[in-house]
Amino acid sequence: MEFEALSLPSLLQRGAERHGNAVLVDFAGRRFTYAEIWADARRFAAGLMAQGVKKGDRIGLFLPNVPIYPVAYYGAMLAGAVVVNFSPLYTAEELSQQVADSGVQCMVTVDVTALLDTAVKVLDASALEQLIVGRLGQMLPVPKRLALKVLGRGKVSKLPGRTDVVDWRDMLAKSDEQVELPIIDPLTDLALLQYTGGTTGVPKGAMLTHENLSINAQQVDAIDPFDRSEPDIIVGALPLFHVFANTAVLNRTVVRGGRIVMLARFTAAEALKLVRRTWPNSFPGVPTMFQAMLDEKGIEAVDFSSLRVCISGGAPLPAPLREKFEAITGARLVEGYGLTESSGVVSVNPYQGQRKPGTIGQPLPQTQVRLLDKEDPTRDAQAGEPGELAVAGPQVMQGYWNRPDADADVFVEIEGTRWLRTGDIAVIDDDGFIAIVDRSKDMIAVGGFKVFPSQVETVLLQNDAVKEALVLGLRDDYLGERPHGYVTLNDGAEISGDALMKWVNTRLGKHERLASLTVRDELPKTMIGKLDRKALKAEVLGE
Repeated sequence: MEFEALSLPSLLQRGAERHGNAVLVDFAGRRFTYAEIWADARRFAAGLMAQGVKKGDRIGLFLPNVPIYPVAYYGAMLAGAVVVNFSPLYTAEELSQQVADSGVQCMVTVDVTALLDTAVKVLDASALEQLIVGRLGQMLPVPKRLALKVLGRGKVSKLPGRTDVVDWRDMLAKSDEQVELPIIDPLTDLALLQYTGGTTGVPKGAMLTHENLSINAQQVDAIDPFDRSEPDIIVGALPLFHVFANTAVLNRTVVRGGRIVMLARFTAAEALKLVRRTWPNSFPGVPTMFQAMLDEKGIEAVDFSSLRVCISGGAPLPAPLREKFEAITGARLVEGYGLTESSGVVSVNPYQGQRKPGTIGQPLPQTQVRLLDKEDPTRDAQAGEPGELAVAGPQVMQGYWNRPDADADVFVEIEGTRWLRTGDIAVIDDDGFIAIVDRSKDMIAVGGFKVFPSQVETVLLQNDAVKEALVLGLRDDYLGERPHGYVTLNDGAEISGDALMKWVNTRLGKHERLASLTVRDELPKTMIGKLDRKALKAEVLGE
């Protein structure tokens, strides 16, 4: 099976040429066609270039799922810029760190109070030069715009007297006819810097080219066995700032010529309303989304007959959740797997026919996998033994932004092929189904988000009372895992676990917050005096 290396804007251009009047985005009932999104993306590109944005410059997106996201995403790339996605859950400190590391010059956000306040703090305290602010009310159907005004929301986004805060509409050039857009080489030009913990727990920017992302979108589309003449409507509940949604929701849908019914923020109640209103065919999500819908009152009355498949990723899918969801909805729920470093998707269970629950499915077309020896990654694991899962394929990133040291840790060359080490220990059966059996990295999967223990530990250690800190990811029935903290105190210090947990949680992003904090007399250490995370986890779990 062959795939074409394309720039991401060319995917949208093809969609506009082939399906111009078809709906690409349905947002709260307001519909935006392929032609409209493409025209606005060109105008945004022209607006950026008029302000001096050059090929290779970085443009940040600090956005929830709103209609200007695809416009800003493809438009920035049309101008030759590299998009940097930022989670709307970030604190000002986290956002500032990644703005500094990536060298983002301007950032797009919306006039939602929590986002705008955080973005302005970063604008005032970093090298960020400009903030472009969209108005949520202008993206909604007229009745809902009026509701926002009644509630006192959706107010003017420009801040009085500030020239570094620009209204979104002012960035859309009146015409793009006179603008000469840069030539993009899909093989070498970066499209996206996507921050990840990689395999070491320190956030790094994965460098993804247009080829990486456009081919991964085509790979995901290629495994869809359903009739291509039928409508393709996908639920856009996964946050588009996440690479899983970038590939499996946005770019794949553009490749397919389908429609995204977009949720600005996931709640189970809103997701079920959307299913009732739009009759979607597919619903990618993380396990916590499917669990939340099961927990929502009235789910038994919802007609799920339009759903052909639901795809779970981001965290392990518990078997009881899958079984209950399928029994209630009648929709097939399959598990897949991917990494930021692989543009989002490596493998998935088949949408029809044989599948193997408990596995992450089979590799996508043109994707190779192998198991490496856990002690020597230059060799294969012994036959029949678990090994570290390694991936090669056109979707694998170029490396980490300004981090050649990290590249050396994550890539290994074997027989002329560069393999991406995932850090996950796996087995592969005779049918090519992959099962993850262990995790060699310490990252904690909280409802599909990755939490890095070292970052939470660093914040804990900023409290004068804390001497040592370790954070573990422990099983949680709803979120998959949650962080739990363990500390020792400095001599003479007095603070309760509850008080310390309240202190630290105000300094962390929502998904990073501790579920519990235990003050101990001591923490286990290795023979050379290092804190021993593995021993602590064994002790806590009684293993």
